[in-house]
Amino acid sequence: MNHFQYKNGELFCEDVAVADIAKEVGTPFYLYSRATLNRHFQAFDSGFEGLDHITCFAVKSCSNVAILSLFARLGGGADIVSGGELFRALHAGIGPKKIIYSGVGKTEEELRYGLEAGILLFNVESEQELQRLNRVASEMGVTAPISFRVNPDVDAKTHAYISTGLAKNKFGIPIQEAVELYVQADAMEHVEVRGVSCHIGSQLTLISPFIEALRKIKAFVARLGDRGISIQYIDLGGGVGIIYDDEEPPHPKEYADAIREELSDLKATLIFEPGRVIVGNAGIMVTEVQYTKSNRGGEKEKHFVVVDAGMNDLTRPSLYGAFHAIQPVVEADGDPLVVDVVGPICETGDFLAKDRELPAVQQGDLLAVMSAGAYGFTMASNYNSRPRAAEVMVDGEQFEIIRERESMEALIRGEKIPGFLEK
Repeated sequence: MNHFQYKNGELFCEDVAVADIAKEVGTPFYLYSRATLNRHFQAFDSGFEGLDHITCFAVKSCSNVAILSLFARLGGGADIVSGGELFRALHAGIGPKKIIYSGVGKTEEELRYGLEAGILLFNVESEQELQRLNRVASEMGVTAPISFRVNPDVDAKTHAYISTGLAKNKFGIPIQEAVELYVQADAMEHVEVRGVSCHIGSQLTLISPFIEALRKIKAFVARLGDRGISIQYIDLGGGVGIIYDDEEPPHPKEYADAIREELSDLKATLIFEPGRVIVGNAGIMVTEVQYTKSNRGGEKEKHFVVVDAGMNDLTRPSLYGAFHAIQPVVEADGDPLVVDVVGPICETGDFLAKDRELPAVQQGDLLAVMSAGAYGFTMASNYNSRPRAAEVMVDGEQFEIIRERESMEALIRGEKIPGFLEK
């Protein structure tokens, strides 16, 4: 359920016409519905009502501080993977004791920042990271709370780039080797073992990989208990998929019920890292048609719709071959046409859709790229020196810009022409 609906042939976000926002803000821009964000967060979190748990939103999926602040007000925490995300989470008002720090490449400065902030857990992903964290904590005279990210070698049956739970992936520690690392960590003076973490991938459309991973983690926790190591937190990651096209992902309640059944006898606080399932369908990207053109001379005539948003604004179609539904902001009459929706970037790989049947569109029409709330703006870049898009949030009948469109001056901020070129 989301709050992007047509009213009298015109797309609305809640009670605001998308075209009215475009007139004021310009295009392209990202648009989020507060009502949908609220609904999706509460639908996920309420599934675990009665269980001791923390819902730590995956900041990498959508990192605007307004959205993080909204989740903080709903009781949420943050799953972070960089010092920059820690800064954002704290700035948005998320309490440090609801922040967990994942990621395979934490620098010494980032570890120090997390220790200074007093975050809940570091999810350690290698023996060298453990050694570094212990040393930094010792130098600071503090104790680092940790989990190890355990890799259960489970096939999430998702895109290879977002599968994280197989032995061949860079993430985590093989489950067969992890017990000895726990024993090693338990003996360290400046490390406190508190939990176990597991994340097998993103955009999962089946429950079975989760169940397989849960059973392995449950057995692993029992093995730790046999070695005298007790666990206070079990971080089960995120990864529940959403509908982009014709997928049939599990409902968050189905996911919650499966976890309840599998882990009912474990006395630990559960941590979840939802991202896409909360924000994916709560946001869209709005773009304007600049030109339509047809190329003849090949095996068949090829039709293009050229818009002002490119792969720098939404990289998922080019990077993953991902599908995003594309809809006219104002419904149009006329015969549909099979087109490629492409952007202005100087790359053949710059497209939002290929061989897509769309209603007839004209120069100046607005298009809505749906399900763009997750990994949309956060993966945007300045490629081709294009300023990044604005971000807007709607709340009922009102809207507000939550990130200004980047200026030309911002493109060169921090750059300078060296003095030796003047000689």
